[in-house]
Amino acid sequence: MRLNRGRQGCAPALVEGGAAIPVKNLDKIFRPRRIALFGAEDRPGNLGGAVQANLMGGAFDGVVFPIHPTREALHGVATYADVRQLPKVPDLAIVCNPAAEVPAIVEACGARGIKGVLVLSGGFRETGREGAVLEDQLEAIRRRHDGMRILGPNSLGVILPAIGLNASHAVTMPKAGHLAFISESRALCNSVIDWATEEGIGFSAFVSTGNRLDIGFGDLIDWFGNDPKTQAIIVYLQSLTHARRFMSAARAFAMTKPIVVYKAGHYAETVDAVASHTGDMVGEDAVFEAAFRRCGVVRAYELDDIFDVAEVLASQRLPRGARLGILSNAGGSAIIASDALLSRGGEMAALDEATAAALRDLLPPAARHRNPVDILDGAPPERYGTTLELLLADHNVDAVLVVFSVQSGNDPLTTAQVVVDRARRAAKPVLAAWMGGARVRQGIQVLNEAGLPTHKTPEQAVRAFMHLVSYARNLEALYQTPRDVPVRFDLNRRKLRRRLEPLLAGRRRSMANQAMAFLKAYGIPVCHTCVVASADEAVQAAARAGFPVVLKVMSPQIPHKVEVGGVALDLPDVEAVRGAYHRILEDTRRHCGDVELHGVCVQPMVALEGVELILGAKKDPTFGAVIMVGMGGVATNVHNDRALGLPPLNEHLVRQMLESLRAWPILQGYRGQPPVDMDRLIEVIIRFSLLVADYPEIDQFDINPLRCTSNGVVALDAFMVLDTARPPAGAEAFSHLAIRPYPEDFVRHGRAADGTPVTLRSVRAEDEPMWHGLVASSSTESIRFRFRSVFRQTSHRMAVEHCVIDHERQISIVAEVALDEGTEMAGIAQLLADSDHETAEFAVLVSDPWQRRKIGGMLLDHCMELAAKWGVQRVMAETDPQNRRMLEAFKKRGFTAEVHYEDDVVFLHKTLGSQRPVPAPALPVG
Repeated sequence: MRLNRGRQGCAPALVEGGAAIPVKNLDKIFRPRRIALFGAEDRPGNLGGAVQANLMGGAFDGVVFPIHPTREALHGVATYADVRQLPKVPDLAIVCNPAAEVPAIVEACGARGIKGVLVLSGGFRETGREGAVLEDQLEAIRRRHDGMRILGPNSLGVILPAIGLNASHAVTMPKAGHLAFISESRALCNSVIDWATEEGIGFSAFVSTGNRLDIGFGDLIDWFGNDPKTQAIIVYLQSLTHARRFMSAARAFAMTKPIVVYKAGHYAETVDAVASHTGDMVGEDAVFEAAFRRCGVVRAYELDDIFDVAEVLASQRLPRGARLGILSNAGGSAIIASDALLSRGGEMAALDEATAAALRDLLPPAARHRNPVDILDGAPPERYGTTLELLLADHNVDAVLVVFSVQSGNDPLTTAQVVVDRARRAAKPVLAAWMGGARVRQGIQVLNEAGLPTHKTPEQAVRAFMHLVSYARNLEALYQTPRDVPVRFDLNRRKLRRRLEPLLAGRRRSMANQAMAFLKAYGIPVCHTCVVASADEAVQAAARAGFPVVLKVMSPQIPHKVEVGGVALDLPDVEAVRGAYHRILEDTRRHCGDVELHGVCVQPMVALEGVELILGAKKDPTFGAVIMVGMGGVATNVHNDRALGLPPLNEHLVRQMLESLRAWPILQGYRGQPPVDMDRLIEVIIRFSLLVADYPEIDQFDINPLRCTSNGVVALDAFMVLDTARPPAGAEAFSHLAIRPYPEDFVRHGRAADGTPVTLRSVRAEDEPMWHGLVASSSTESIRFRFRSVFRQTSHRMAVEHCVIDHERQISIVAEVALDEGTEMAGIAQLLADSDHETAEFAVLVSDPWQRRKIGGMLLDHCMELAAKWGVQRVMAETDPQNRRMLEAFKKRGFTAEVHYEDDVVFLHKTLGSQRPVPAPALPVG
């Protein structure tokens, strides 16, 4: 959606659903007009020769310059001895030479001004230390030549069927289509191309990433997100670097088009995982799963599903839920589909009584009139059509699967045509499974040509439907507005860090009292703890705390105290405390030998009612900090009931995690037990998320148990493991997070022209109600200028596009004013950067009651300040020629204006210079 100009405001000239404009210089690789080919030979089996044959054998109408130091021509095409002899500067250089020669070639390309380089040669990092040294040399060369982009090394290449470009050594040129396939595995690519060609699957692009020295998954997703030929992306990955870049790009793409990922390798674990329960319970694959879900990616678990899933997602409407209606002409195939649906978590739609009655009137007596609907083996095409219409009209049905089995006398072609006719008119997804061989081929072709992907078996169709459901749920989560759960801190978080800094020094493993200090500082209720060094001190501490009490051993080397006899519960008196003290030390020594002991802690015994959870964090090697919540207490690992989320977390994300637990009914109140204080539990998890975000030094953190009752939440025990590898000086803030958190430090305070106090801050998802109020208080003319249309009311989806933003690529500042009846959004400004943060586009809207009070200028000034800190070099905007106040504001700030009278628009731009990003503060200001 284009963000259009407003009355006191302006809008970006190029914004599509929040996606960034194309990544710098990737057009040199994916839209080349002139190509230099290094390493071309005419020897059989030669890499360069195979690539040259592919380049010449396609329909590419650009120019190819083969480079060869001694040959005059290859395959009848004139060669050049050196890149310096080329008549024009190529857009793209393809390098096929041995690895040792590649750095010098890339250096020569940089000197000639070539910006796009595709390195197909192997022999780099994938081969060991010597290859890694060569790859480091390539990276150093790339950095010396500003704007150079390198795809590879060790890449199969790039295929762009729409322009006839096969810049690869793949064996086949696939047909043109709307799927972009991006693969980390070079070996897999040829097999996939061959397979897809046989199945008739077309591609907008086929990209082998190779070693991803420069261009990674995030860059490619951003590029193809702006490619009109690409309707869906398929990614095959084994590992991931630059997780934040990937998350940001994938989320932007998934907001408008589906992205399917197949992740190979499910079970890698970190060596030190067992240092805490959280480390033990949170495996690498589970973190990938949580990350994909967070950014809206659909994950395929079977390789032969990926194209099927992508086709379905790109061509189908999204279902409201998982309730599937099944229509078949064979009872056996209907049962197969039903079993597949239920085994994958789907629901058999319960047909409305009116639908069942209509089916009884329509179908023969022997037919089945309930879901799954069996219309019998000799069903004519019109019976299929009428039954499908009834199922689609039922409000209890979210989608319909039509299964056709070849029977004597039935008509697969006409039936397919009837199904296509009904599906085109439907507002719900229709899936098809045409079972058979040669007899059903024409029917399948009709269905596929109509954009109705067809499956060979009911199980395949059901899997595709469940991926459709998954994508719909992911999108719903992306567009969900959380409730505003206020999390306020009494302390400035910078001062808080200075106070807690001493606890981060020294040992890697911290004890419970140190971990509890962090929790208490972040407003998380903790059980009062007193550390003692003798039985007498334990007795005195117990008397102060009040009986009964709990004793726990204190050692940084013992994270799981119960397992070594280091815990004594419900001690009623002095004698029990004295005996438990000596017993705990003896049992600990017997189990653990000569470990480092720091005494025993004494806590009041907390009542046993309520639910015990574990709340933890772990630093994942790919995605950084991860939050885990699940069933806790002594049976933590037995339950294995846990949910993961990536910080920062809000109310909706936390609730989603809790609802996914098998223990959710218990938290809600089960068999007469009162429900836990859900709002307080959600707040505690949000506070814990902020703690983990603020301290990159935290490697692992356990709160176990976290006792949850109807009256509140309290941490009974905690354990913390610190990361000895601290971030380097000057490192970007929050580099340990895969998602950039809310920028607390963007807050500014000022006054409007009439003296009204105004707070400028970054927008929050919870601001949706105020955003609706902002637009509602704007005149029809303002709305028409801003959105290029007039609408009666705003929608939730519109609000989400303005309030739920990715702080990695967008700055959105609201002007908030305090009134007697509450706060109000007087205006909102947006600064949307391209993927390289070189150019940003500015937009602002101020509601009519707050115009003429200099609020638009305040928002513009604040955004320009933030743009400079962001490293943006050029700010652009557009506005209406009649918007004289904003034009004057831009003029005062040094913007250049270009009036386009035919479009009735003024384009504005200002160069900020070559200022690079200023590192954000180490902590946000509370």
